[in-house]
Amino acid sequence: MCEKHNNSRPGTTLDNRQAHEQDHRLWSRRDFLSATGLIGAGGMLLGKLPVHAFQPTPMMAALANGPNDRILVLIRLDGGNDGVNTVIERSNPFYYNIRPNIAIPDNNLWALSNEYGMPLSTSALQPMWEDGMMKVIFNVGYPDPNYSHFRSYDIVASASSSEEVVNTGWMGRFLDNEYAAFLEAPPTVPPALQIGVQSNLVFKADNANMALAISSPEEFYQIAQTGLLYETASLGTSPRELELAYVRQTANAAFRYAQTIKEAYARGKNQTDYPTDNYLAEQLAIVAKLIKGNLGTRVFMVQIGGFDTHSDQIDRHPVLLNRLATAVKAFYEDLAAGSNNLQEKVLSMTFSEFGRTIFENGSQGTDHGWGTPMLLFGGGIGNGFTGAYQDLSNPDPYTDPEFSVDFRDVYATVLQDWMGNSPELVQFVMGQPQTNLGGLVPAIPPALGDNGKCALLGHNPHPTLPGVFEIKYSMMQNGPVRIQLLDSAGHVLRTMVNEYKNTGSYIMLFKPSDWFVAPGQYRYRLQAGGQVFVRDIIV
Repeated sequence: MCEKHNNSRPGTTLDNRQAHEQDHRLWSRRDFLSATGLIGAGGMLLGKLPVHAFQPTPMMAALANGPNDRILVLIRLDGGNDGVNTVIERSNPFYYNIRPNIAIPDNNLWALSNEYGMPLSTSALQPMWEDGMMKVIFNVGYPDPNYSHFRSYDIVASASSSEEVVNTGWMGRFLDNEYAAFLEAPPTVPPALQIGVQSNLVFKADNANMALAISSPEEFYQIAQTGLLYETASLGTSPRELELAYVRQTANAAFRYAQTIKEAYARGKNQTDYPTDNYLAEQLAIVAKLIKGNLGTRVFMVQIGGFDTHSDQIDRHPVLLNRLATAVKAFYEDLAAGSNNLQEKVLSMTFSEFGRTIFENGSQGTDHGWGTPMLLFGGGIGNGFTGAYQDLSNPDPYTDPEFSVDFRDVYATVLQDWMGNSPELVQFVMGQPQTNLGGLVPAIPPALGDNGKCALLGHNPHPTLPGVFEIKYSMMQNGPVRIQLLDSAGHVLRTMVNEYKNTGSYIMLFKPSDWFVAPGQYRYRLQAGGQVFVRDIIV
């Protein structure tokens, strides 16, 4: 039966090795073209590093400066993680029948419960589970799955449906409406930071990637230790070296985050031993040091590759899971060292582009499949399970059991409950209503949310009406709203909105000529719910 299992799209298995290798080449080529396209949108290429810095939205600004000091760490399991061998339904005869060579025996598991376990290679996580610092979301996926690495990753990064192409990421859309303010008020702290990952769709907004992307830990250490991306002191006086020094100095001057990163890295201290020969652990050690050094960045992304286990999975997959488990354990031990309870403020979440087939293949591996678990880590989140495990009792040889939890519901729940956003703001970012997975993470009290009563989401030129701006804002509760235009000194020039509004998101069309406003630099101010937000605008 295992040999009959197949996916219809060429390249998803090793049966057609040429097509499979082509699939990976397409992924690399697309990623490269995407990165270079982003550079053309206003960034610059520093070696292999695309760098873009843009003014954060009020939501991100509040995360950096307000009472909500919660942090989100995204851990990408690159290649498509096999969920059936990550969390195992214990003593399930169907599991052992469909995976006669790669199933994990029960005596090689540690117990999550009487019903479920994980391989002993992940035993570093057992204390976290027992201490209420880990949760499992079963069988996460989306309807009509795509089994191409690059296309499926685009779907989970953009939070789109499988039939639509969305060129922005779910985190990047937090910043989408603030791009117009980039030149006026660029940040000195990166709103998001990714290490060991190329410019990523997760953080892409309409015009640029909103995360600082550092291609490797080595490149990060150069920045953190010197405040410079490129070393120039050793260059000589030959024409070639002088030209190279000029280019490097220009690049260093443009890297506006360097000083804050250097200072935070110097302040932060790693206080535990991280496993060696573990690329993920090296990345998380950097993240821990920046968090402990109060950098101010609230969203991080790291990755571990190698999960495309088409062959020899019984040898390869446990090693990957061990690296994940030992890295995460060290990360939270490091955060717990000290008196700030940082482990309570940091939520880590794994994700992968898809799962693996429930059947093993003829190469003692698994091919591209449907659902896969997501693992959540953090102090105080509790332990337990969300969703339904794959039904292995009556398997279809040509398709996997349907997913039980939509990945977009996980994103929406994290945005609302962990990051403290209102349902209206979450819907604004996700593009449609999602189901809140209540109790998945501790919900932050509304008073501590990024924008407790209202939010000024920014502005942009109207896509079709010349000379018209869209000013966007959201109300989290009913009440009076006032939007005023100010001069650069803060004096009120016009009151453009002064009325009662119900809960929801709104767009105000602002045509300067209708208000007899001459070209120049101004500010606009939103007052609602006892809060005040101000942004610059050039008309």
